[in-house]
Amino acid sequence: MADTLPGPEHAPDDDTHLDDGTSEALDAYSRIVTTVAAAVTPRVASLQVPRRGRGGWFSTALGSAVVFTDDGFLLTNAHVVGHADAGTLAFADGTTCPFHTIGADPFSDLAVLRADGPTPAPVRLGEATALKVGQLVVAVGNPLGLAGTVTAGVVSALGRSLPARSGSTVRVIDNVVQTDAALNPGNSGGALVTANGEVVGITTAVAGNGLGLAVPIDATSRQIVATLLTDGRIRRAYLGLAGVPAPLPPALHDRTGQRTGLRIVEVVPGAPADRAGLHEGDLLLTASGEPTSSAQALQHLMLADAIGSPLALTVLRGQALVDVIAVPTELPSDD
Repeated sequence: MADTLPGPEHAPDDDTHLDDGTSEALDAYSRIVTTVAAAVTPRVASLQVPRRGRGGWFSTALGSAVVFTDDGFLLTNAHVVGHADAGTLAFADGTTCPFHTIGADPFSDLAVLRADGPTPAPVRLGEATALKVGQLVVAVGNPLGLAGTVTAGVVSALGRSLPARSGSTVRVIDNVVQTDAALNPGNSGGALVTANGEVVGITTAVAGNGLGLAVPIDATSRQIVATLLTDGRIRRAYLGLAGVPAPLPPALHDRTGQRTGLRIVEVVPGAPADRAGLHEGDLLLTASGEPTSSAQALQHLMLADAIGSPLALTVLRGQALVDVIAVPTELPSDD
């Protein structure tokens, strides 16, 4: 008689079996992921966005978008919609409808869309500042056009920075969330969700094998979204300089308590920084009286209310402290 496989009651008792504690932990993990997937997947749409390429040829970009209001507004990435005014949404239940773009901000990689048809109830937006490294997160999106795909992982790191480009201008998205939840092309614009079902990020990039990044839902992104809803765009101020962090001389550090400044490595001819008399090699110490130790610190001052307003800057030039006044202009859009 042929050998038979042992049933559960006759299974060999070896190290491959999970003890009750491990089994219960895996069951709890599965329940969290399946609960989040059931709650969020219907609220994440697949996007099809027409793109005009060189020679007038059209192509279709794929991505995801998250319903975040009762009246049909969705969040996605600016790089997904590009300059497109409209496209098509498809939900997990098979329903489709057109959308139009309300506004996009390449420098935060966020965009707001409006569905031209009924949408599911919105997700609950959370707060990314409450995240902890190692915390369970679930990514919901439509990678490679495969609708309703769910992956799970942990928060790998917090406080990452992600360069964002519009034309020749580069800015930095601060406090990006890094996760090892698998992301692929088409996930962009999808939801990064905590175990309690709150969306705390909009997935934006694949940084490498096993590394994904998400734009955080926090006070800054909420303000950007609110402005896109009302104005359709984000106005930012422009100085026309580029710099890298550099240490202050020891004597100046001892006097001010400031360790680093921003070494100016480029001044755009004719830009506000140039007109104010700033030069390559200057070490920028303060802007508007605040220590300036990084490009991000200066970037945080370049908001709409800085346009046309005098901005006091202090630089170290050689051995001398030099005070100048710059008047930022509006950063031109890349339309």
